[in-house]
Amino acid sequence: MSTLDYYDSNILNFAKRNDIISTLYHRFLTYGYQQIRTSTFESYDLYSTVTGTIPQDEMIKVIDPSGKVLVLRPDVTIPITQEIAAKNTSLQNAKRYFYVLDVFRQSFGDNGSKERTQAGIEYFGEKSAAADAEVIALAIHALRDLGDYTFKIEIGHAGFFKHLASHLNLNDTDFERLRQYIQAKNMTEIVPFLQNLQLDKDIATAVRQIPILYGDPDHVLKQAKSIALNDDMLAELDHLHDVYQVLKGYGMENSVVFDLGLINHMNYYSDIIFQGFMENVSRPVLMGGRYDSLAEQFGASIPAIGFAYDIEGLLDATKTKQVITLPQPIVINYEKNTENSALHLANELRQEHYEVIVEETEKSAATPDFHIQINQQTKSFTHNGHMTEFKTSEELFTLLKEATADGSINNCSS
Repeated sequence: MSTLDYYDSNILNFAKRNDIISTLYHRFLTYGYQQIRTSTFESYDLYSTVTGTIPQDEMIKVIDPSGKVLVLRPDVTIPITQEIAAKNTSLQNAKRYFYVLDVFRQSFGDNGSKERTQAGIEYFGEKSAAADAEVIALAIHALRDLGDYTFKIEIGHAGFFKHLASHLNLNDTDFERLRQYIQAKNMTEIVPFLQNLQLDKDIATAVRQIPILYGDPDHVLKQAKSIALNDDMLAELDHLHDVYQVLKGYGMENSVVFDLGLINHMNYYSDIIFQGFMENVSRPVLMGGRYDSLAEQFGASIPAIGFAYDIEGLLDATKTKQVITLPQPIVINYEKNTENSALHLANELRQEHYEVIVEETEKSAATPDFHIQINQQTKSFTHNGHMTEFKTSEELFTLLKEATADGSINNCSS
């Protein structure tokens, strides 16, 4: 790849990335969310003392001049929750926030990168099927905004597995092994693992069923109820049923499946959890869930639910189906005695959100695709080798609308 091709490729990536973020930004606003941010550098103690957070060996640590250990922000939910809990022990009214921030972890190193951008939301103060469904509907709505791409939201429940696991009496090591087997749907390892535990038949049967409780929500709920061991597990299934009914009201039912084998590694999730996949991307582009007990670690009682998109994942997904042409600026060339006229016209074009470069004719070396020439006697617009003279700005805008129709002029408002 030549240097020029490399930079052109990066320009395209930045343009597409900004388009994705802008699309998510505007969709978040339509659901009543307000933007918030947290510090890039956070106290190491914030993450090391909160249970269910990022493993310590995944954090990127730095030492400030005073000797205090800091970490580059590995997660956004925890510092936002701490900030909300510091100001409120409870909430009378719901609060909705969104963010677009970088997070840093050692575990991102599959391609040498330790930094990823997340765009996410946090919904504090309400615990209900309607609140859960609203958040999932927002996640689906934003994915639809990105274009005609195939995707699915997988919905599970952290509490369902935790209630089941309470019957197993596993140590931490065995619990983690079982979690990994279920998450990977590794039936080859699960069966002998359970045999070694010498469990009651009903419990062993229920655990074996967990990884295959995937697919149509109504079918999954029916199968799950047949293996539920207690009222708590039945209550979790009833909640999932209620969420699904609200999603039907949103018209989102065709975008979701249920997966009761979904067990997220972020252990602060307490109830409903979900993740989103897009075609041709192997990892989730979206992860989220309810974390009602997280604020309790900061001395508050505030139910909450949220999610985050992986911007790099979305960029990979949208690359596979859409070829972007390099945005082309409009170049205005002028003779020295027509400089004022050229600059005035450039201002008019920029006011309409066009990208414009202004150069004196004798200094211009390139042959632009979209070219305006300002001479003493004439003004002309050239596109695809066809030159048209114009007299007024209105006539030029008509010509530009025709040229813009093919998407090759960079109008920053589009």
